[in-house]
Amino acid sequence: MRAVWLKEFGGPEVLVPGDAPDPVPGPGQVLVEVAFANITFVETQFRAGAPGPFRAQPPLIPGNGVGGAISVLGAGVDPGLAGQRVVTSTGGSGGYAQRVAVDASAVFPVPGALELDAAVAVLADGRTATGLVHATRVRPGDRVLVEAAAGGVGGLLVQLAKAAGATVIGAAGGPAKVASVRGADEVVDYLAPDWAASAGEVDVVFDGVGGEIGTTAFGLVRPGGRMAVYGLAGGSWAEVSEEDAAARGVSLVRSIGNPAEMRAFTESALAEAAAGRLVPVIGRRFPLEQAADAHAAIESRTTVGKTLLVA
Repeated sequence: MRAVWLKEFGGPEVLVPGDAPDPVPGPGQVLVEVAFANITFVETQFRAGAPGPFRAQPPLIPGNGVGGAISVLGAGVDPGLAGQRVVTSTGGSGGYAQRVAVDASAVFPVPGALELDAAVAVLADGRTATGLVHATRVRPGDRVLVEAAAGGVGGLLVQLAKAAGATVIGAAGGPAKVASVRGADEVVDYLAPDWAASAGEVDVVFDGVGGEIGTTAFGLVRPGGRMAVYGLAGGSWAEVSEEDAAARGVSLVRSIGNPAEMRAFTESALAEAAAGRLVPVIGRRFPLEQAADAHAAIESRTTVGKTLLVA
């Protein structure tokens, strides 16, 4: 099969297309014929060698989320899974390929009303956004600030917070990104010097940027408010301490659930997407063998919404 190899850490150019052995599903596993592979910002950081949630060394095939049809069943797998459209995480690697073997317990059937590419787009981002809204207890009347509101997770957070009855301020960097934010009640450009004053006080912050932007956003949270710190697209975590938060009565959320809860969040996101109440934006698609170009586009901050590889 064709795949994309990471043979050393570095810039996007270290992602090199090549051949790889076809995976063989073992007992309790299934083989998925990949149609779309998800790309996350965390994967670009992993490729560059930055610290993160993935602990692995090259050579390997990167990629942690795919969608496709099940073609082969390992021993002991329910025969009813044969041919089903599914989305699944791969455990941290192997996703940038034409086929993956995963545990049958890790797959999520794609509802018939949902296109496969949309299902892949909400696999990671949808469960993250659903979990964050749950963990911060967004409720009617809240003012909610969503950083990186033009991104994959941010765009879904805007929709979920609005559905919960909140007033949503979307924050994005630069005029093009600001213009692409959909569904927010207000939009601010966090590259503008006065963006915090424009946003005003809020009850909830979803911090997917970190750095100075996240630290500034923390200062906007009212006493008794909540701040979810979940990303560092700006290159570093927001400088927010538990002590500072406690002194102001602000609850910090840094994790959103155990494995069972994460599965429930994923199922909820897929169901909401199938019902048309959660709509991912797929900004760009790249052929599998152009994974390096996809990573470069994400790192250049020119992408909007979700970026997918087409296998």
